Amino acid sequence: MLFNSLIFILFISIVLLIYPRLRLRQQNLFLLAANYFFYGWWDWRFNILLFASTLVDFITGQKIHKSDTEKHKKRWLLVSIAFNLGLLCSFKYFNFFMDSTAALLQSFALEPHLPVLRIILPVGLSFYTFQSMGYIIDIYRGRLAPETNFVDYAVFVSFFPQLVAGPIERGGHLLPQIRSKRELTRGKMIAGLNLVLLGFFKKVAIADTLAPVVDNIFAMPDVMSSGQLWTGVYAFTFQIYGDFSGYTDIARGIALILGFELIENFNAPYLSRNITEFWRRWHISLSTWLRDYLYVALGGNRCGRERTYANLMITMFLGGLWHGAAWHYAIWGVLHGIYLAVHRMFLGGEKASLSWPRTIPGWAADTAKIIFTFHLVALTWILFRTDSVSNALVYMERLFLFQNMVDLQASVIFAACLLIALDGVQVWSGSHTWLTDRHGVKITRYAVAQLMFVCTLAAAIAHFNKITPFIYFQF
Repeated sequence: MLFNSLIFILFISIVLLIYPRLRLRQQNLFLLAANYFFYGWWDWRFNILLFASTLVDFITGQKIHKSDTEKHKKRWLLVSIAFNLGLLCSFKYFNFFMDSTAALLQSFALEPHLPVLRIILPVGLSFYTFQSMGYIIDIYRGRLAPETNFVDYAVFVSFFPQLVAGPIERGGHLLPQIRSKRELTRGKMIAGLNLVLLGFFKKVAIADTLAPVVDNIFAMPDVMSSGQLWTGVYAFTFQIYGDFSGYTDIARGIALILGFELIENFNAPYLSRNITEFWRRWHISLSTWLRDYLYVALGGNRCGRERTYANLMITMFLGGLWHGAAWHYAIWGVLHGIYLAVHRMFLGGEKASLSWPRTIPGWAADTAKIIFTFHLVALTWILFRTDSVSNALVYMERLFLFQNMVDLQASVIFAACLLIALDGVQVWSGSHTWLTDRHGVKITRYAVAQLMFVCTLAAAIAHFNKITPFIYFQF
């Protein structure tokens, strides 16, 4: 069920009509039913996997907590990790491994006949398995007590606003909110609606408007001019940001209306001054998950300089594969690993601060850093958007011919300026819900909100015959 569909509007209307009238226990049972209805709308069989993952981790969490020896704790931890990674490998990576093995054997003039699974990837599998694994690892490390109420834990795993594309929640943050009585206040309602409006504006008015430009250019890079290819790079760079951060804003807004506060997943990432800061601002729930549960587990920066660089590379390589079972995603991750290692190697003393300078020379230097970092990130998006490494190489080769640069499209520049302006206001106000905060003149904020609503409605009407799914639903 897509947020930008008529069936979801009907679904959320029914939820908001019934939910506030229930008591806490009834609310959680109702939410659980709503979660499974929402997820099963794609395919009811997806619910079987979701329930199996929930049940296994609920039991193993209890077992780890009750184990009196490290050996028993580790055994139950491995059961949970093996089950969750088994789900991911079976549905997401099995065919990738088989195809890669077959290609390797063919390079030695062998003709392998390896099995292939004819299955579809369940929506959001990567997100809720990581959320469950984080919960289990926190219990194993003694940072979290296991949830004893199965309904509450099931709501945590399947919470529909963030189920299929995050943010990846932590047990220590969301579970206490599920157990406690929610305050459904007018302020939260307004702030939540503000986030929903902002999210739909980013998704429908910006990302979906850029989508045809991106699709056309990336479909035929071999016949495009350099100017058109640069247009494609910039268009996708802002499409994926508007699409994914728009989803996050909608998810956080709906959750807030229901009385929950989800973690922040984006914080003006394209205003980052170095690649380390970018990963502190982009897809924050995933980057912190990879840091806390993978990078730290590998040894982090505690085992010497060379091991630190290796850990960064392994973490980002696996982070790339998390996004998709293909080599172009893996190489995308490796490139970011190289970026991070080089930044740490040569600029390790430069802090990835999120504060902003107050002098003109400071602003000038930071602007140059922002532009440089932005283009480092934008160029790697080519690998993310193309369907193969070979197509990405063709794209990059023609990109740097710098022919017919006047083909850059003004619509893409306008969309980019809108998103940067939104992020600039967010940084200035220190809030994602600045439209309802006390910053600035009230009538100005009201006018901006009305303009965003009109633009979103106009774009929705223009795209009525073609609903564009959220990009991260495929992961």
